Amino acid sequence: MELTANPFISPERRIHPQRFALWLGIAVIIMSFAGLTSAYIVRKGAGNWVEFRLPFNFIISAAVMLLSSLSMHWAYLSFKHDKLNHYRWALATALLLGGAFLFSQYLGWQKLKEIGIYLSGNPSGSFVYVISYLHFAHVAGGLFFILIAFIKSLFVFNNPANFLIYRTDSNKSIRIGMVATYWHFVDALWLYLLFFFMFM
Repeated sequence: MELTANPFISPERRIHPQRFALWLGIAVIIMSFAGLTSAYIVRKGAGNWVEFRLPFNFIISAAVMLLSSLSMHWAYLSFKHDKLNHYRWALATALLLGGAFLFSQYLGWQKLKEIGIYLSGNPSGSFVYVISYLHFAHVAGGLFFILIAFIKSLFVFNNPANFLIYRTDSNKSIRIGMVATYWHFVDALWLYLLFFFMFM
């Protein structure tokens, strides 16, 4: 028996399958980090916990990531309003700032080593490394999709006509919104983790 869409649900209210998959993935990521931060609190309460000041590079990286998220929103709005040049510049800015975030995270890890905090050392440092490494991987994955979008903006959309054709295909145009949503999510996630490390 062939399944069909519910005729009583308007197309505007139906959830796109790719969008549903994205939100499902985000929910899984949230649960993963919630588990890690909960384990952090439990382990801290068990004692043998070294207190240390989080390197300032991690705070800088939060500001850089916030700017990158704003750039991605600029890219999304430019796409919606058919502003191809603005779209390209916004993607390039988000991409460069995302790379700067990753580099800032690396510098933060180097600062941790300088003050004697290592991955295999005290659990307090180990948690910071593991959680920030995991977040780093999710940001790198998001950068990959922004890079693909940027390459398309240079070659696939090499003229306004191609851009408008792509723009009017709802199944294709929805992807830039998904990339923006994911990028805003990893930004918010790092802000949460930063405040968690600083005040818990």
